Amino acid sequence: MNTTTETFLDTSFKKDVYTGLTTFPKYLLSRYIYDKKGDKLFQDIMELEEYYLTNSEFEILSIHKDVISGFFKGNGNGFDLIELGAGDGKKTKVLLTHLSGQNFNFVYKPIDISQNAIDSLTKTLNEELPKVRVDAEKGEYFEVLERLHQYDERKKVIMVLGSNIGNLLHPRAINFLSHLRETMNDDDLVFMGFDQKKNPQTVLDAYNDPKGVTAEFNKNLLHRINSELGGNFDVDKFKHWEVYDPESGTAKSYLVATEETTVRIEAIDLTVKFDAWESIHTEISQKYDDKIVKWLAEESGLSIVTSFTDSRNYYKDYLFRKK
Repeated sequence: MNTTTETFLDTSFKKDVYTGLTTFPKYLLSRYIYDKKGDKLFQDIMELEEYYLTNSEFEILSIHKDVISGFFKGNGNGFDLIELGAGDGKKTKVLLTHLSGQNFNFVYKPIDISQNAIDSLTKTLNEELPKVRVDAEKGEYFEVLERLHQYDERKKVIMVLGSNIGNLLHPRAINFLSHLRETMNDDDLVFMGFDQKKNPQTVLDAYNDPKGVTAEFNKNLLHRINSELGGNFDVDKFKHWEVYDPESGTAKSYLVATEETTVRIEAIDLTVKFDAWESIHTEISQKYDDKIVKWLAEESGLSIVTSFTDSRNYYKDYLFRKK
């Protein structure tokens, strides 16, 4: 990348779009789906019957909230509940309501890449659960890891719901979990959701619903490039496509050009040519079983304390401690 080009790439969004669309095969990072419109579309996805993940984890937290809270409480000196990728907090409110009702001494720190999500969650929690102390922060997982070291005066519980870990292939997941371990003291815990392997059709349906909500969510990447970077993507010429490999447990989302087209993105001075049926890889959603999760934990210096599952065994929340 020459110096002239670098002067245009003054934000992470610009740099990542430039890099992704000048690489072969092309890709875009899924985190840029999330703006105000993307946040709303993801909330709509979570309401879909096909998107089983939300209801499965909601069931787990509702049924096991007392036991889970007991692990969080620890020695009674209070704790910091730090949630990475908090989103709208719908499921977390189950725990927060219980913790608040039991007068647990804790501070809830939601962290999300979307400022819109953080602002909305803070507002609703102040209205619905005024007793809960909220200290929200915008940030991405790997950025936030550097700041977690400062929370060392009392127990911390690091929570990652929604199988957000599934957006990382295994090597990056081990890297992430290893960095998490480095921020932990002996009594700290990680509470993390892992979507389980299941009927491949069930997985495909969750990411390619018949109403097209997931497709519109995926295409929001192109809308953002158009509106924020001066792109001229004809979004209707790109098809949402989902594949799932039951052997590796990897679901992948793509945007596929349905005809030969050329796109201009003014803010990064880039012209991109697409062949017919050329793809842009946008997201992965990894699926797991107990053996894989145990391996990930061992590779990262963590040990599984226990796990909680829903009635269909579609999903599990695991509790980890430092090995």
